[in-house]
Amino acid sequence: MNNIALQALGLDSSHLVEYQNKFVHKEVIKDLDALNKAAKTAGFTFSIASAHRGFQRQAMIWNAKFSGKRPILDKNNAPVDIQHLSDEKIVEAIMLFSALPGTSRHHFGSDLDVYASNCLGAGESLQLEPWEYQSGGPFYEFSCWLDGSLSQFGFFKPYDTYRGGVAAEPWHISHLKTAYKLEQHVSLNTIQQVISEQDVLGKEAILANLPKLYSQFITNIAKG
Repeated sequence: MNNIALQALGLDSSHLVEYQNKFVHKEVIKDLDALNKAAKTAGFTFSIASAHRGFQRQAMIWNAKFSGKRPILDKNNAPVDIQHLSDEKIVEAIMLFSALPGTSRHHFGSDLDVYASNCLGAGESLQLEPWEYQSGGPFYEFSCWLDGSLSQFGFFKPYDTYRGGVAAEPWHISHLKTAYKLEQHVSLNTIQQVISEQDVLGKEAILANLPKLYSQFITNIAKG
């Protein structure tokens, strides 16, 4: 695989630079800084909860969920009892909120989970749950501002609504041009190769159902 493919799969970090104590793709800095400044002008302290996440970190999250060491949540944020689920169903349950290693858009460095830190009340902490970005939540006005402003700076929300795959993530923004270049390398072939070679629990179920998982969870996003 070439370097861009390895970057897209979370196996190469040479494309990253530091921004707000997080690591992002070097090509997003100019637009991200402009978005940050515009948010400040609008009264929001633009803050990054999560940016780049490599393959191994994603695999740790995945394996902890698959083994039951970390909870898997359903669309109502209730824990899923995986005791009697098939491996295939466990994989699908995890992918509602956590990407399969090698397919996370956070590998790109172009995708970030964002919030407005000045909108949190005293004693409140960030949860990254949908209610925080809905009417009555602390980041509702910020989310509305993002919806009306992201495209001006080359960003969009890939998980703006639930489409039968990944749950809605109103905090997740993506730099369209940079992400598009990288996502071209996240194909059935490259995913199959990296999953086959790495320590990922549920590997047999993943590989047996990869075309379905690919269309339901990986490419099933908003178009910027």
